[in-house]
Order: sequence, then C-alpha cells, then structure tokens
Amino acid sequence: MLKLRLDGEKLLDTYLDEVKDFLKNPNEGVNVVVMPDFFLDRFLNLNWEPETFLKMVNDVVERKGGSIDGIAQKEFRGGNAINTASALANLGVKVTPIVCTDKLGFKLLRFYLKSPKISFSNIKIAENPSITTAIEFKTRDGKTNVMLRDVGSLADFGPQNLNSEDFEAIEKADYVCIFNWAGTRKFGTQLAETVFRHTKTKGRGKTYYDTADPTPNKRKTRELLRKLLQTNLVDILSLNENEAVFYASQLTPKMKRPMGSLSFEELAKKSAEFLAENFKARIDLHTTNFAATFSKNSKTLVPAFQVPILRATGAGDAWNAGNIVGDDYRLSDGARLTLANAVAAYYISHPEGKHPTRKGLIKFCDKLKGLWKTKTDKN
Repeated sequence: MLKLRLDGEKLLDTYLDEVKDFLKNPNEGVNVVVMPDFFLDRFLNLNWEPETFLKMVNDVVERKGGSIDGIAQKEFRGGNAINTASALANLGVKVTPIVCTDKLGFKLLRFYLKSPKISFSNIKIAENPSITTAIEFKTRDGKTNVMLRDVGSLADFGPQNLNSEDFEAIEKADYVCIFNWAGTRKFGTQLAETVFRHTKTKGRGKTYYDTADPTPNKRKTRELLRKLLQTNLVDILSLNENEAVFYASQLTPKMKRPMGSLSFEELAKKSAEFLAENFKARIDLHTTNFAATFSKNSKTLVPAFQVPILRATGAGDAWNAGNIVGDDYRLSDGARLTLANAVAAYYISHPEGKHPTRKGLIKFCDKLKGLWKTKTDKN
C-alpha cells in the first residue's frame, strides 16, 4: 500500500529549500542527448468546454461554411524532444538534439532555440516536417489538450537514420533521452532498442524514456514491452497517468478501468507501482495533482503546485527537464520531484510559455511556498 511520505507542509518546504540550494550552485556541465521529434506547433486556446465548441463547429457546417472568430492562436516550437531541450538549456544543460525536420523546420528550429547550450550539428533534414495543431479546451478539472498531428517523416525515422557522429554523441552523453514512441510509427521500438543498447554497451550515461501517448500505435505495444520496457535497457521511465494505466493494463487485466472505487489518479498510482515491481526501470509518474517515483525499494509522492494554468501542452516536457537535472545532481527523491514540479509550474503559468532559467526558478520557488496541492492519498 502506497503511503504518502510527507510530514505536512514543513517537509514540503524543506524540499523547496533543497531545490533552491541546488539552483544556486554552478552547473557541472551535464550533457544530454534528446531525440527524435521536432514539431511545428499551432496552439488554439479555447475558453469553451468541448461540447460548446463542437456545437459551434456544427452550426458553421450546417450553414455551408464560415468563420469562428475570437480564437487565440499561436505558432511555437513543439515536439517532446525539442521542448525538453529548450527547458534543459535554460537550466544550463548542454543538449544535443538528434531530430528530423525539413529545411524550413531547421531554420525555425534555430530561430526558436537560440541558447548556446544547444548543438545543431546532428539535425536530420527530411522531406516532410512534423506538424501539430493543439486544441486546448476548458474543463471542470482545468485545461486539457487534443493534438491533431501530422508526424511527417518522423514516421519513418529509425536506426538507419543515425550516423557515426550521432553514436559518438550518444556515447559521450550523461543522459540519452528518447521521446514520442508512437510518432516514430514504423521503427520506434527498433530506434529505442538500438540507441539504448549502444548507450549500455559503449556509453556512460543513463537511459531516459518517455514514450508519450502510445495509443496511436497500440498494435505494436506488445513488441515495445517485450523488446524494451521489460528489459534492462531503460533506467528511467517517465509516464503520465494515462500512460501508466495503459501499460499496466497490457500486463494485467486488474489495472483496466474501472478498478473498484478508485479514482483515475489513484488507479494511475497503483499502475505505476505495479510497473515498478515488474520493470527494471525506475518509474517516474507526473500528473496534474502530484508527481511520484517508484522503484522496487522505495516510493515517494509530492503534490504539485497550485498555479494559474495558462496552457496544458508541453507541461510534461518541462517536467522531464527538471526531473533529469534533479537526477543528475542526486537530489533526494522528494526534492527531485519538487524541482520537476516547479519547472512545469513555471512553464504552464508563464504568459509566454517560457522555460525558467536557474535564477528565474529560484525567485519562482520563493513564491511557491504554501501553494501545494495537498490532496491526500485515500489508500
């Protein structure tokens, strides 16, 4: 049974103090490889619930076409790998993206990522870019997003696209991170297996995996489990609540919804705990209300921060960046999760969707004391 390892807000504030002390120290030059996706994103910020918007769309269709005005839209950098790279670079981390895009996408990538911490020498120029239209709806539980994707050449990206320079970067990295398994539709499992096996045999770093939503490529899940997730190739597996429940349900019918009287977040905790018992990897779970880490010998849960939610898309990527940095510095589990939560909270509450610098995050942490979502564990 999972117990919340907290001693009230005093301990939570201690985690914040540990995070601030870490952020004041100079960066030790951690080097991270991220791959393989860069998306051109268009955000549609709707202040309506889905049912209201669908009725508006239906009304337009019935009158044979027309416009819906007053919808805030913004074009931005996207993709799990590139969003994580941006957040890592702002925290002082050296990042080597190994991603594919077309010629225009490459120019936009250099426009969006101006940090000297990011190397562009391993970008792959492909025929078709990856494009997402992210529609963010208002719901009773806050903002939620629906992403309409054209994965482009990412669908065909695999080990065959990597060269000797890429493998050299992988060997030198302290963390090798792969994202968006479903987007690499044809060779996603082979790509991760090849890269992580190379890291384990010839590299020095940890392997970090965030598959993102696997359901668009659901039919290949069994192969992913057998060849990767149930092996020793993954050191850290990062999941949100949907992904945790999905993977656990592939291994045992008990984890399929509904499970008795459990809420979905409680089911996600049970699922992540089950995965930690059956996978070699440490399981790091991030949700709207809390973050948790699970291994065979320990479990820690830390509530998220109550901040204004101005966007939903990209929150998990910001969280991953904080989690990686905290892991590298060997923060306590509670402080590492607090750091990841703080980076995500900064991003989702920033008017322009910027990622924090270390200095900016220190100031932000001063504002976070007492803003914990202290929803307790009912189990």
